[in-house]
Amino acid sequence: MAERLVEKLAGSVPSWGARIAYGEKSTVGGQDIVPVAIVAFGFGAGEGSGETPPTEKLPQGKGEGSGGGGGGISLPIGAYVSGPGGTVFKPNSIALVIAVTPIVMSVAAAIAGISAARSAVKLLR
Repeated sequence: MAERLVEKLAGSVPSWGARIAYGEKSTVGGQDIVPVAIVAFGFGAGEGSGETPPTEKLPQGKGEGSGGGGGGISLPIGAYVSGPGGTVFKPNSIALVIAVTPIVMSVAAAIAGISAARSAVKLLR
């Protein structure tokens, strides 16, 4: 049962992504607006069964189990706004800073690691 549920969820992922990342178009003040978001989600499921020998911790000597869960996040990064001058992307600057911060931190850590390795090599010479 859990296997079929996971397959069903995995099969519908492509359509979720597009619908969640680009919201419904709306018109405000004569301008068409299409919201854009970074979307991430995941899910999982498990199942178990079996007969185990009786022990002090498990006096019945049987086993069963199942489970599942999931979650997601949608970070609005801006919107496509069309008007008389054409369509332009207007970013949500706060969300962009939140989205870019982990990337910047990773690059900074990599540069620091490379610098430390070069310094260690110089000391060994």
